[in-house]
Amino acid sequence: MPKGRCALKDSMKPQSLIRNILTVGGWTLLSRGAGFARDVMMAAYLGTGPVAEAFLVAFSLPNMFRRFFAEGAFNMAFVPMFAKKLEGGEDASGFARDAWNGLSTVLLAFTVVGTAAMPWLVYAMASGFVGDPRFDLAVEFGRISFSYILFISLVALLSGVLTTHGHFSEASFVPVLMNLMFIAAMWLAAWLGWDMGLTLSWTVPVTGVAQLAFTWWSAHRVGYSFRLGLPRWTADLKRLALIGGPAVLAGGVVQINLLVGRQVASFTEGAVAWLTYADRLYQLPLGVVGIAIGTVLLPDLSRRLRAKDKDGGRASLNRGAEFALAMTLPAAVALVVIAEPLCAVLYQRGAFTPRDTHATAIVLAIYGLGLPAFVLHKVLQPLFYAREDSRSPFIYAILSMIINALIAVGLMPWLGYAAAAWATTLAGWVMVWQLWRGSRIMGSEAALDDRFRQRFPRILLASLMMGAVLWLAALVLAPMLAAHLWRYLALLILVAIGIASYFGVGTVIGAFRLAEFASLRRARRDLPVTQDQS
Repeated sequence: MPKGRCALKDSMKPQSLIRNILTVGGWTLLSRGAGFARDVMMAAYLGTGPVAEAFLVAFSLPNMFRRFFAEGAFNMAFVPMFAKKLEGGEDASGFARDAWNGLSTVLLAFTVVGTAAMPWLVYAMASGFVGDPRFDLAVEFGRISFSYILFISLVALLSGVLTTHGHFSEASFVPVLMNLMFIAAMWLAAWLGWDMGLTLSWTVPVTGVAQLAFTWWSAHRVGYSFRLGLPRWTADLKRLALIGGPAVLAGGVVQINLLVGRQVASFTEGAVAWLTYADRLYQLPLGVVGIAIGTVLLPDLSRRLRAKDKDGGRASLNRGAEFALAMTLPAAVALVVIAEPLCAVLYQRGAFTPRDTHATAIVLAIYGLGLPAFVLHKVLQPLFYAREDSRSPFIYAILSMIINALIAVGLMPWLGYAAAAWATTLAGWVMVWQLWRGSRIMGSEAALDDRFRQRFPRILLASLMMGAVLWLAALVLAPMLAAHLWRYLALLILVAIGIASYFGVGTVIGAFRLAEFASLRRARRDLPVTQDQS
């Protein structure tokens, strides 16, 4: 019998939502930090040359389909159904096993087909590579790494089981493990003289096996045992397919947006790498806050709907949105104001040149303008998926896809590779507007409360004032930022000034209270030590 029902009850208590967000966010911060170290090493070893671009395209293929099949689609349908069965005392374990067998069967077939069709997949991803060595390298690397989709998609299902039981730490450790293995592999390759591109490619499926083994063991500890078996077409799986179908299509639309961006970038040498390295930087706050909120909010809202707790659902939504904006608005302003120093200090070494720094900084500033939108997706989408409404987000995603393609392709002759970044940002804001408009018919559960209305303008003002302070500080610290030995200290000082000015101004004008963050830390520290608090 699966354990962890106490975690379900605890998740309904006051402050548990933000506390769980902080748990996932903390692990995600560690993961993104390790991932950034991985990318810094990759930039130093490979720069933005053919091998780097070929690997980045090859690695993006299983990741793109992972978001299509699992994290962005399958789990959006699976988690609400699984949470409601668990809360209602139904056979959640049997449902999870059936979902595991069905997903495994589909993924095994897809992995075989995708590996065989790799030249066509690379062409669809980066047709600008045709006629130069990047294309053949990307095909070779893609065939090696594509099986990662099988392992990581099953990891996503197991993570959905774990997070529904309140085991956020185990689920959040998975990407940390991947990044640590990549770092170790690059160290070994540099030490032993291995081919760096092939080393990175083979590391991809190896990390997938390690991640699957860890989450399988974690789920087994909770009380779930998964084995490969023939899928059963049950009534629950039929319902899962009906709900998940539009979600899969919606996830596919999002990935088409990314595909269009890479196509535009592939016609400029180095641009695929510039977009990828900029993406890594803005993904740090997006992952720490946005993914953490999405991971926690979906099962929370699903359980509250089951319990008919409308007031609790509204409070969860508002506190999630408030926390998201309080953390990401200042990050977005900082990414715009100090994009060049960030890229120079963090990336510019080895094969990564000043030209690469300037180009990456342009993309990073554009992405920064869209960061709040990308996080608000994670806040608003659970409103629909918790109600098993995957059709509405799919329709919204279609319009965003059309806008993304028109901007990326239409502005390419004038803006070049930057058109892809502008398309991503503007399409992101269009998606937020549609999700917000669609949520208006949900009634009081999706309404903004008085506290949010009072605090949001103050959060925005504190962020803008921090941006002005950062701009002046960057001018003063410019000589140190340009000095090889002092630039790390200068960037650290710049970041500290930004944090101090934001929280200082925000506290004075009432955007938030520092005591609230302290109380969350105390609440988390004072929790009883149980299996759910690993």
